[in-house]
This record gives sequence, structure tokens and C-alpha cells, in this order.
Amino acid sequence: MSDLNFVRVKGIALAVADLERANRFYGETLALPPDTIHHMESAYLIGDAIVMLKSQAEWYASPSDQLNPRITVETQDAFATEAALKERGVTISDPVTLYDGTPVGAFLDSEGNKIWFCSTPKRE
Repeated sequence: MSDLNFVRVKGIALAVADLERANRFYGETLALPPDTIHHMESAYLIGDAIVMLKSQAEWYASPSDQLNPRITVETQDAFATEAALKERGVTISDPVTLYDGTPVGAFLDSEGNKIWFCSTPKRE
């Protein structure tokens, strides 16, 4: 661990053009549970991390796959995650590819933000 003591991603804020559409995507399409602990509107949980959706009017920022931070979510099986996302009609921007043995892919949310996902390769 570095001297900065970073442990894990705790919160991710994403600029969205259409808050209602983004809430449907994260809450229904991805079926993420809402964050009821911190009493935030438009916030969902991925494990212990909070994904907070902020409208452009609140944030003065536009969704973009070029300027947004790279957000990567760990999954149990990146290939299975990709298949499940496709079944839900989610756009896969980067099909799962092996990088140094690690399966990594990405999809676009309802606002065009690129969300990456990966899984730890199985050791034999």
C-alpha cells in the first residue's frame, strides 16, 4: 500500500444528461441496489462503492468517454458479465479482451459514459 493509504473506490460521481433515463439504466437495466445508507437521491451501490448520478445542470459537466475518469468494476467472470449485459440490451463498447491474462471489457451507460469491467484470471 502507498503512503497515501488508498484502500478502494468509495464513490463515483457521473455527469448525466437525462437523470430519469440514467436512474432507469442503473436501477433497472443493471439492477443495482439504491444507496439507502447515505440518503442520496440517484445513488446506487456496487459492493461498498457508491455510484452518484449528477445532472449536467447540477454539475456543469457533460458525459464523455474521453474526459470522464476511467471507472473499472471487478466482476467474478468478465465474459459472463459481457453476455449478461448484451442480453439486457447494453452497448458493449469494448468486448472482453485479455490484457496480460486479465479479461477486461467496457460498456456504455445510458448517457454514453464508458464503464470498464474486469475479472481476476483463474490460476491453475
